[in-house]
Order: sequence, then C-alpha cells, then structure tokens
Amino acid sequence: MVEGARRTAHFRLVILDGRVYVERYRKSLQTRDEFTLWGILQLVRWYPGKLPDLELMFDCDDRPVIPANRFRRPNSNPPALFRYCSDDWGLDIVFPDWSFWGWAETNIKPWRNASRDIKEGNKKIKWTDRVPYAYWRGNPNVHKKRQDLLRCNVSDHHDWNARLYSQDWKKQARDGYKESNLEDQCTHRYKIYIEGWAWSVSQKYILACDSMTLLVKPVYHEFFTRGMLPFVHYWPIRDDQKCKSLKFAVEWGNNHTSEAQAIGEAGSEYIHEDLKMENVYDYMFHLLNEYAKLLRFKPEIPPNTTELCPEVMACQTGGIWRNLMEESLEKSPKEGAPCTLPPPYDALGLQGFLDKKANLTRQVEMWEHKYWTGFPK
Repeated sequence: MVEGARRTAHFRLVILDGRVYVERYRKSLQTRDEFTLWGILQLVRWYPGKLPDLELMFDCDDRPVIPANRFRRPNSNPPALFRYCSDDWGLDIVFPDWSFWGWAETNIKPWRNASRDIKEGNKKIKWTDRVPYAYWRGNPNVHKKRQDLLRCNVSDHHDWNARLYSQDWKKQARDGYKESNLEDQCTHRYKIYIEGWAWSVSQKYILACDSMTLLVKPVYHEFFTRGMLPFVHYWPIRDDQKCKSLKFAVEWGNNHTSEAQAIGEAGSEYIHEDLKMENVYDYMFHLLNEYAKLLRFKPEIPPNTTELCPEVMACQTGGIWRNLMEESLEKSPKEGAPCTLPPPYDALGLQGFLDKKANLTRQVEMWEHKYWTGFPK
C-alpha cells in the first residue's frame, strides 16, 4: 500500500531511530516539499526520540487522488498517501500544509508569528468600527468559482455588499508585498473564504481576523476545519448563488451586530487557540503514531535517500527561504508529553455532529430564502 502511493508522490519519508531520511521523486510547486520536510524536522526536534519508526509517501499537489469508491472490495489495499487536503470521497491522509513554517513565495511568516501579528492587527480597529461589507483579496485565476465570485463586486448596477480585489503576486513581489500584510487586512466586519483549485491555505488567516467569515460552501477539508460549525465559527455561503447569499449575510450581520461579532470572535478564537503550533505538532505526532501502528513491515532506508538535518537544510538555502527556516526553527524540545489523544467518535456521536452542521446550514438557508422571496422555505 505504501509503494502504491509512489505514482503521484513527491517524496518518500523514513524516520528510523529518530533520524529522518528522504527519497525524492519529483519537484513540487514552489517550495512546498522543502517546507513540509522542514516542518517534519521541527516535529522531531519538538519531540526528540518519541516518534516511531515509519515510512510514508507524500504528495504536495492540491487535490486528493485516492477515491474511496475504487477500494470498496475486501483487501483492495488503497495507497497510503499523505497530502494537505482531502474531500468526503477521498482516502488521502491529511497533514498540515507547508505554510505553517512559512510561505516564502508570498512573504508570509511561519504560523506562530503570523497568528501573533494578526492578533495584534485585530486590535487596530474595533469590530463595530470596521467597514460594514464583505472583503476578499486573492488570485481569481486559479479556478472558475473565484472568477464567478468577482461578479459579486460592487458596480454601477449592483451592490452585493462585497468588496473584492484581485491579487497579482508577481506585482506584489516587485513592490515588496506592501499590500499583502495579513495583519493589515482585518479592516472589514466580514471576510470571504472561497476555495481555489482545491482548498486554500488562506483559510486560517481569514478566520483569524475576528471578522465574521463568510465561507463559500467548500468541497475540500484540511486537518482542522471539520470540527468547525456554521453559525458558530463562520457563516455558510451558497456556492450556486454567491451574490445573493453574500448580500443577505452582510445585511443580517449589520442588523444583528452582537451575534455577527460573536461568530467572528468564535472563529478567530478557534484558530488562535486550537490551532496553536503546540497543537499542530500534537496532531502531527498522533497522526504519525497511529499510522505507524498500521505498518506490517520494518521501515528501512531505501537507496537514493538523503538524511535530513535542520542545519544542512537551512544552510543550503538563502534569502527569505533561510530567514523563514531560522524563524520557524524549534530551538528546544517541548517540556512534557504530547496531549492525550481523545477517543474517536462512535457512529452515533459522529452522525449527531454531522446532523448538527447540516441543520445549522439549513437554518441559515431558510432565512436567506425568506429574505429574497418573502416566504418560508
């Protein structure tokens, strides 16, 4: 099953006796592979000597590639493949994305510092004093759903309560990223999250802003999003009638400011508290431990591997890449053991949670339907 994942993997990772080895197969987009490997090295530094021997395949591309419906027969052996997101029909194993240790190509700091800066940025403008519209800034060219979102921008004919801006990352790089500081983008009461080609790393930065997140119905999930609830941590937006859905969300929020502010703050607290780097490392630790328990072979160092160590990785890079690695370097182990892994949901408990999410989304859609038609749905 591990070998079966090699077809799309960017690298094979082996941890043996606390040392980390990598066999590379192909280069990833940008520096995703490098900072993912860097993040795993930081986990080893965070919990030295506590990780089991293991061997895994990692795919740094966006969309999941292991559909469950191809592996319904007994002993069909789906490939064991790690990546950054999955969907309701996928068996890909979801792992934190590279940007937790920095995203050099967009000048975004490691998450520990980026979240701190956003938290400080939240204090600049009180929620009630923020611009009472929905805000989005991003690259619309990665998928047609984002291009469709731009139709909701203010124009001479319509005002859907949205203020949308295209981001040209090449121009930002030339201009020194003056318009892309995350901590300066918490200026509106509402912020829009919409997927691109797959999930988007922007989700945690948007949710961190204290603004009520207007979350366009997603297809994909990353490792932390499935525990969030609509009308508690975010406001659900329909993907088939985005403009009407956005206009109603903003109208509702501006007429229910206390509730809208509470939703924004609950989503922000979820991100700043539950998604602290200490918890990210604990997720990684437990994920790799549970995965290693399933191995039915002893991991070995394959040919063509390179042993990884942080000093060599950082020294082989330069400029912002090296700066981000130095900034996200874990300088000392964590004091104490990882958190205790809670028991999994039983079937009834999981279904109850999923029903709650669906019912809360349905309630918002009923309000929206009545707003536009005057009749209950």
